[in-house]
Amino acid sequence: MVNVAIFGVGLIGGSIALCLKGKPGIRVIGFSNRESSVQKYLQRGVVDVGTTSIQEAAEQADFIFLCVPVGNLQEYMEKISAFNLKEGCIITDVGSTKSSVASYARSIDLGRATFIGGHPMAGSERSGVEAASYHLLENAFYVLTPEPSTPPEAVERLTELLSHTRANIVKVDADSHDDIVGAISHLPHLIAVALVNQVRGYNERNDLYQSLAAGGFRDITRIASGDPYLWRDILLDNRQVLLRLIRDWNTGMESFAHMLEKMDGPAIEEAFRTAGEFRNRMPERRKGMIHSVYDCYVDVPDHPGIIGKIASELGNNRINLSNLQIIESREDVPGILRLSFRNQEYLDQAIALLEKNGYSVQQ
Repeated sequence: MVNVAIFGVGLIGGSIALCLKGKPGIRVIGFSNRESSVQKYLQRGVVDVGTTSIQEAAEQADFIFLCVPVGNLQEYMEKISAFNLKEGCIITDVGSTKSSVASYARSIDLGRATFIGGHPMAGSERSGVEAASYHLLENAFYVLTPEPSTPPEAVERLTELLSHTRANIVKVDADSHDDIVGAISHLPHLIAVALVNQVRGYNERNDLYQSLAAGGFRDITRIASGDPYLWRDILLDNRQVLLRLIRDWNTGMESFAHMLEKMDGPAIEEAFRTAGEFRNRMPERRKGMIHSVYDCYVDVPDHPGIIGKIASELGNNRINLSNLQIIESREDVPGILRLSFRNQEYLDQAIALLEKNGYSVQQ
């Protein structure tokens, strides 16, 4: 029997647990400091066994998944390194920064265990074990950051175990991971927060800013609503990469300022053209660091009962609608009604149904 211990059975840890639970020869152990959380894991059927003993969970494990916040990883690594871990035990994490934990793992004695950094690049607007899903990691990139000295057999064992998640496994060194993820996730979050706070400052003098910021502005800055404590730890942990990225960003903004000062229309056109070409080459339906939004916009006539009719049509066809919003400001938004779905399949079904019934639908 292969024992897999998961420390932190939340969105990611719980989703990994659901992928592994019930597979032949695998037993999933869930750890929490709180007995109430352990009972919740068991009641929801996410794990096979639950415990509040970190030592018990660690010493039974053939694989240990540290699904705790980035700021707590070193603390957990230090604790479990003091235990009598199984020979060949593989310790991995799911943090969105990799260099610091890899460095710390090199600095401590893990005995007979091996550390391999990991980062499943998928997420959700929800959190906690209640949001865990068997499908969360499916088709997402799952990055592993083994060291040059990591035994290939250990990497193969972890890769084989993770095949149950149906994720696409990618191997890269920890420093490269932090450079790439810093650019495609950490910097965008930072920019979104700065932009929202800039508009918030203007709104203190004129509250029309908030009123008119619906639609497109709210959509492009949605990632500014991330967990403040989670993002504090991530940004501080990857601060050296982000300081370089911010300098590069400032250079880009200075370039745009120069274009505007010089009334350089062709340069502005070229900037949009090259950005558009690169963006269009990005895969559309891959899961990534910034979770996808499965929305469509519907133009509807303004008469009583139309919204209820659309919701009923979706429900009657077993299409799960997760949110519905009437758009007041339509700047940059192609419809008056925004429908949100949990996944691409529901979105595709909804668009086909609505268009069949004569509605104008856009994404």
